[in-house]
Amino acid sequence: MENNSAPEHLAWHETLDMHELVASQSIGLMKIKKTYPDITDPELKQLYKEAINGLSNNVAELLEFYPLAPRSPEEDDFRNEQIPFHAGDLLALFKSGVRNYSIAITETATPSLRAVLKKQLIQGIDTHAKIFTYMYKNGFYPAYNLERLLQNDVNLASKALNEPF
Repeated sequence: MENNSAPEHLAWHETLDMHELVASQSIGLMKIKKTYPDITDPELKQLYKEAINGLSNNVAELLEFYPLAPRSPEEDDFRNEQIPFHAGDLLALFKSGVRNYSIAITETATPSLRAVLKKQLIQGIDTHAKIFTYMYKNGFYPAYNLERLLQNDVNLASKALNEPF
């Protein structure tokens, strides 16, 4: 029997996908806001401004769904440190790299290039694991505690949205 009533909370898998989007877009938003003052070309500056506005809207809209995540509210432990931000940025870079290498390998016809891409993919996976371990060990990525993970997202997103540019 199909239940047509609105769910009381988000599903686990969509909550985790939402987490990935909010975390990566918040880091990106902070980076481009910090870069914005250095942009001198008017056309590029306008593109940055549009990107800032677009990412800000994306993050704000997704944050509206956080109360529907399958968890109970937790006290805010907002961090002002730059170390978690830089570690998260590095983790996101290698995560994207692993995905990009995986796609590139499926498009590669030349065996010698495929061998290099496979070697570099493994290096990227290993580096990603080292960065994750560092973040987890230092409490920057509470991967096994959904409530803290989502609260970290809210904190990071709030900081990104409030960052002046």
